[in-house]
Amino acid sequence: MNEENAPAAPIHSQTGRSLDELTLEALIAGNLTPDDFRISAETLRAQAEAAEAAGYRQVAENFRRAAELTRLSNEDVLAMYSTLRPGRTTYPQLIALAERLEKEFDAPLTAALVREAAEVYRERGLVNMLDADER
Repeated sequence: MNEENAPAAPIHSQTGRSLDELTLEALIAGNLTPDDFRISAETLRAQAEAAEAAGYRQVAENFRRAAELTRLSNEDVLAMYSTLRPGRTTYPQLIALAERLEKEFDAPLTAALVREAAEVYRERGLVNMLDADER
């Protein structure tokens, strides 16, 4: 059997539950938590491989970064989103975010994207210029 016809790997949530376990009945019974509905890094990496194989390199890169972000809490993701909004933060704060992503969360692909954004923001005047040393 070739890869194209191979059965898809079973999909599991971040907590390891199968899709068949994610039912309305289980939710009403209180047997599920919000984390049971979070996608797993494994599933996102599989999606990245499929996208890459189909020629969608940028989509594959997005899935790989998303897989890294499964290590972060929802609060951390929302804080990162807020930090990345143009004019909300300084260049050093963006670089510090990239360092934290790389060191604390082992998210080098996402860290590289944040560094790239920091450079573009600085070039286009989209960083907060609270620190005069940034000019």
